Amino acid sequence: MIVKYWMNREVITADINDSMQDAINLLKENNIRRLPIMKKGSLVGIVTDKDLLKASPSDATGLDMHELLYLMARIKVKNIMTKDPIVVPFDYTIQEAAEILLEKKISGLPVVNHDKKLMGIITQSDVFKVLISISGIKNRGVSFAFQTEDRPGSIKDVADIIRGYNGKIVSILTSYEKVLKGFRKVYIHVYDIDRTRIKELDEKIRKETSLFYIIDHKTDKRETFPITKEIF
Repeated sequence: MIVKYWMNREVITADINDSMQDAINLLKENNIRRLPIMKKGSLVGIVTDKDLLKASPSDATGLDMHELLYLMARIKVKNIMTKDPIVVPFDYTIQEAAEILLEKKISGLPVVNHDKKLMGIITQSDVFKVLISISGIKNRGVSFAFQTEDRPGSIKDVADIIRGYNGKIVSILTSYEKVLKGFRKVYIHVYDIDRTRIKELDEKIRKETSLFYIIDHKTDKRETFPITKEIF
């Protein structure tokens, strides 16, 4: 999952000499929350809706609407922008971009090429789209979560059981977070499964491994199973 395949390429930008009012108008007209700021084709800063809100004159100033608009037309984005914004290279993975967003507590990143030229922008919403895509949730299938031994073939053993019930596997995700040593968590999402035999499938999987939950995203039927304290 590479950033360049998920980023928004149609980036709305503002010039360094645009006014604060110009920036506000761009955000409203395009229903966006941030504006990369350009100077002669180069990225020099970024302005967000929060920056503009902080810089806006307070109602307590006593200025009327015409005076407020005049003042905001005089303030330049270069005076309120964040200079040298955090960026992400186009060939980073979505996971790397998500890590930066989380660590820096920001909701969007300009995407640049190797010459530092702006190529696009990647946001939290784009990361969510990737999560939805790889999980296969849109197919409204069935999700299985279980703990299995960390050995070759352990996931295949369970996957083969699911395939035996006509389940088409959309995704298999694994994690070693908060799990007993020598084990790992596995999350499998399938669709086209024979729902009349879910209970039978449930029992077969539980004989093979420790099942955490089964969720049918079509009927919203959810079944969870006791989990030992050591796991979480």
